[in-house]
Amino acid sequence: MGARTETIADAGRTLGVNQPLYSGPARSAAEDATIVAEARAGDRTAFGRLYDRYARMVHGILLARVPRDAVEDLVQDVFLLALRRLHTLRDAAAFGGWLAMITRNRAKDYFRRSPQRLETELSENVAGAERECSGPDAEALAALAAIRELPDAYRETLILRLVEGMNGPEIAARTGLTPGSVRVNLHRGMEMLRKRLEKIPFSRQEVE
Repeated sequence: MGARTETIADAGRTLGVNQPLYSGPARSAAEDATIVAEARAGDRTAFGRLYDRYARMVHGILLARVPRDAVEDLVQDVFLLALRRLHTLRDAAAFGGWLAMITRNRAKDYFRRSPQRLETELSENVAGAERECSGPDAEALAALAAIRELPDAYRETLILRLVEGMNGPEIAARTGLTPGSVRVNLHRGMEMLRKRLEKIPFSRQEVE
């Protein structure tokens, strides 16, 4: 299973991510509250700091829900929405959970106009990636597709962990989930993912 887990991590490199912005322990909610207050006062540099802190989280949540080629534009949409709505945030220390909610809602809005868009575009996106890539890249994308077939909670947490490179405490701190929920999601999600990966025909070299 080790080689296959590494294949999941390869998905991050294939997608041009998997270079964590976070080093050391997750920053405190109090720090977020201070930065949010500065951003509310009109300091665009402060909002840029929030972007740096949360861009990977937003990217991961979107990657779990929408076609890959739509993610980058939607990341920008999410932060623009957050900037416009920042005055509505009641608890500045809860910025991460609030931003995660905006991100999930933006992903839902993406498909709202056409109920068939989710299933069609996700399948076409994966198929197109497999046509464009070969070897390890195709295997990494196939593994990513396996993650995206899991239930929402597991899918999101696994992508944040395996693709975006965030650890459990960082995921909890950023999304507003409890550490216990993150642990459960990672554990159950990995169990489900292992079963799906067993059905993917990786090359002998990759499996061995």
